[in-house]
Amino acid sequence: MKINNFGYLIKEGLRGIFLHGFMSFAAVCVTVACLLIVGTFSALMYNMNIIVEDLNQTNEVMVYVDESLSEAKAKSVGTQINRIENVQRCDFISREDALKKFIEDHNENAAFSGVQPEDLRYRFVVTLIDNAGMKETIAQIETISGVANISASYEMAEGFSTIQKILNMATVVVTAVLLVVSLLIISNTVKLAMYDRRDEIAIMKMVGATNGFIRLPFMVEGFLLGIIAAALAFGLEWAIYDGAVQQIAAVDSLKLLDFCPFTDMLHQMILIFASAGVFVGIVGSWTSIRKFMNV
Repeated sequence: MKINNFGYLIKEGLRGIFLHGFMSFAAVCVTVACLLIVGTFSALMYNMNIIVEDLNQTNEVMVYVDESLSEAKAKSVGTQINRIENVQRCDFISREDALKKFIEDHNENAAFSGVQPEDLRYRFVVTLIDNAGMKETIAQIETISGVANISASYEMAEGFSTIQKILNMATVVVTAVLLVVSLLIISNTVKLAMYDRRDEIAIMKMVGATNGFIRLPFMVEGFLLGIIAAALAFGLEWAIYDGAVQQIAAVDSLKLLDFCPFTDMLHQMILIFASAGVFVGIVGSWTSIRKFMNV
């Protein structure tokens, strides 16, 4: 595209915005509100996923080694466990350490005072990369020679996986609904501009102007409205998020809700706001143009 044509498109797009200043302002405000809700919901889901993943990592698999194995052979079992693709960590627990933990768990109960390290087995605390594949991973561990028993909480792993699926589905549904609302608002704004210029469009068609030449200024108008709304919404989202996190931190002395800084998800949020703004702007304009092209 020639530079002068690009300048013409920008000029016409800006003219359309100022020609219907109130409608353009309303479109930007409503789109900002929708993008703020999308951004807030996305930030909340981002943090919830991190929390669920952290909890998921606490759901460990306990692997007990055959009591007849020496410590060296028991450790070799851990080497084989580490080779399994879904295993993130495999920590060896000696009999002495197992006894200390046993005593702590039973609050130094006198009934267990006679328990000796030799009465317990060597074991491994295994942390998985993805607990959704726990059953498959445990099946692989069971095939390793020297593994006597495995203790795992399948229900907890499945529960965490279900929560993540629900969160992801809710994010998609809410985002889709709010984007449709923004599309309708920008579409109506551009449609009003085209209605006022329908005679001009008809004349342009009669003198041989192509549909693309007529459409582009209106699409630029929608694009500019979307970008302006996205930039405003992004700045507001950053300020609101930081303010909310500071307020939560001030009252949450136990750190039960430990939200990540906005900068940790900066790239994701820029992508979400920019993509949503451009999408609703261009698609909203495109859908409103079609009926005016049949002259």
